[in-house]
Formats: sequence, structure tokens, C-alpha cells
Amino acid sequence: MSKRDYYEVLGVKKDASAAELKKAYRRVAMKHHPDRNPDDKDAEDKFKEASEAYEVLSDEQKRAAYDQYGHSGVEGMGGMGGGGQGFGSFSDIFGDVFGDIFGGGGRGGRGGPSRGSDLRYTLDLTLEEAVKGTEVKIKVPTLVGCKTCGGNGAKPGTSASTCTTCGGHGQVRMQQGFFSVQQTCPNCRGKGKTIGDPCRDCHGQGRVEETKTLSVKVPAGVDTGDRIRLAGEGEAGADGGPAGDLYVQVHVKDHEFFQRDGRNLYCEVPISIFDACLGGELEVPTLDGRVKLKVPAETQTGKMFRLRGKGVVSVRGGAAGDLMCRVVLETPVNLSKRQKELLEELKASMKGQKNSPKQDSWFEGMKNFFGDLKM
Repeated sequence: MSKRDYYEVLGVKKDASAAELKKAYRRVAMKHHPDRNPDDKDAEDKFKEASEAYEVLSDEQKRAAYDQYGHSGVEGMGGMGGGGQGFGSFSDIFGDVFGDIFGGGGRGGRGGPSRGSDLRYTLDLTLEEAVKGTEVKIKVPTLVGCKTCGGNGAKPGTSASTCTTCGGHGQVRMQQGFFSVQQTCPNCRGKGKTIGDPCRDCHGQGRVEETKTLSVKVPAGVDTGDRIRLAGEGEAGADGGPAGDLYVQVHVKDHEFFQRDGRNLYCEVPISIFDACLGGELEVPTLDGRVKLKVPAETQTGKMFRLRGKGVVSVRGGAAGDLMCRVVLETPVNLSKRQKELLEELKASMKGQKNSPKQDSWFEGMKNFFGDLKM
């Protein structure tokens, strides 16, 4: 007898999502499970058929092979494959497949020590500190293990006792009709133990709030977005569990002169009309001090000059980047009467000459855009 199409068995389309497959399998499994249909061979066969279909379609590799080659594509790939290998109880199937709906499923284990939460701290640095590296002290509010009780939450000289509700398992089973759902014990909250005489300092929690002062070594070359991990400096774990980690998030503050882009630095350098026209030598800042920048005659505003090796060495290593200097023409102000007269004379002397290439091309473009415009 030929096998039915797996998608047909579960009643889903071929583009069904993983969540839709789970939902469909639950519907079929609930309807045909042998626990609900004792001595019904037809129901048992349909349940095995659905389990086989779900076993294949819930596995990405097997599903891809099935979609391409059909049943022959998944033969010999392990798992149920050709008709199933028995079945568990209804509660086992229900818990395995739908545990995420009920907060952990039907096979949860006993509660115990748990790892503490990771913490994040944003560290503001100047550009100089980020580029050259530094060491800073930070204060971090966190939870630490209680020294009075040693982290167990019980008053010194006493100890926790086994929870009478769950018998120390940390979970209880709730029966609702044919549903059997395992849940966290409401009495001990999954710990399996209860504290009759709690520690006065931590009130039975095993942890207390404290502000820790830590020293952070910042390596040279870090940038905004980089993280420095301090292992074990996060919150203390519950019930004596290991502490989490502290992640120091780097944020580099804006600089007065420079903007950083990876290994390169960018800055704007004001230039007078005289240096732009005649050429000259400008003094520009770098992170290592001032350097001279030679500007050729007839330099236009916005011209970019590169100072090689005056950028940043990345924290990941490699050569230093460059400093990119963009010159910006500065118009003179507070001119005297004589200075204005000289400029007027200069303007008159240049009449009819093509001394402004960008302006000339701009006006020419305007004419082409608007037609033969008289300007």
C-alpha cells in the first residue's frame, strides 16, 4: 500500500511554517492517540502516520529531501522513516511538542542553581582615550552573593528543607481531563527547597544589592559599538549559581576637530582667500601634535588633502589610517575702506577674464537649462 502525502496527512499546505506544522500535528495526535482510542487499530495507524509525517517535515534537511524526491528521498535517513517505532504516552507527546506553550513542557527538571544575568555598562570616552587606550574606574550597581548566609538564603546555623508540595522536584503535574501538564511548583518556585528561617540580610534571596567599583582596561583603537567583556562581573547567580558577565559598551564622544570613520580621521581646515589663491603652508592639528600642510596655488574650497598615517590604528591591528583635511575658504570680514577699494580694483582688473571656472560653468549650465536666458 502506497504512503499518503505527508502534508495531506497533517492537513497543511506545502509552504506551512514550523508553527503551523506543530499545530497541525497536535490536532491529529490528540484525535488519534491510542490513549484516547484504546483497542482501535485504525486510530493507532493514523497516529503513527501523523508522527512519521511530523518527524520528517519538522526536520529541515529531511523536509527538503522529501519535497524534492518524495518518500524515497527520506528512506534510510534515520528516525521513524518507514512506519514508526512505537509511541509514548499522550502526555509525553503533548509535552514534547507543545512545551513552549505551557512554559517548559512536560519533562522539566528540578530547579537548582542558575547563572546570574549579564549586565551592560555604557562607557563614554574621548577620542584621544579611545585611540590611545586607557584604564578607567567604573561603578556598577549589581546583585552579589550574600556573605552572611553564603548565598543559600537561610539564616546562619540553619538550612533549607525539601519542599513538601513537590517533594523536592521543583515541579508539579496538573491533570485537567485527559491533559496532563507539568508546571513549576508554586510553593518553592522550582527550587525544590523552602527556607523556614531566612537570612536577615538578604531575606532568603541569597543575593544583596551592591555597587561594585571595577577597573576597566581599554585597549588602544576601540570605537563606538565595541564591547569589553568582564567575565564573572555580572549579577551573582541564584542559589549559588555562577555569576553573569559585564559587557562594557564603548561610546566615543564627539570631538572638537575630528570625525572618525574606521581607521581614518576627518577634519575641516579654514583657509584664507590669499592662501587659496597664492598657495601657502597651513598648520593643522593631529592626535600627535601639529603638522604643516602645503596648499598649492588656486586651491578651491572643499579640496581634500590626505596626511598618510595620521589616522587611527584599529583595536584589531593593522596599519594606521589617514587624516583627511578638507579646506574651507574663509571670507575676510571687518575690511577697512582701503581694503575694500583694493578689492574693487582687483575685481575691475579681472573683468572679462575666466578666473572663476566653476562659476562660469554654472552660469553656462543655467543657460542650457532655461534656454537662451539673458543674465
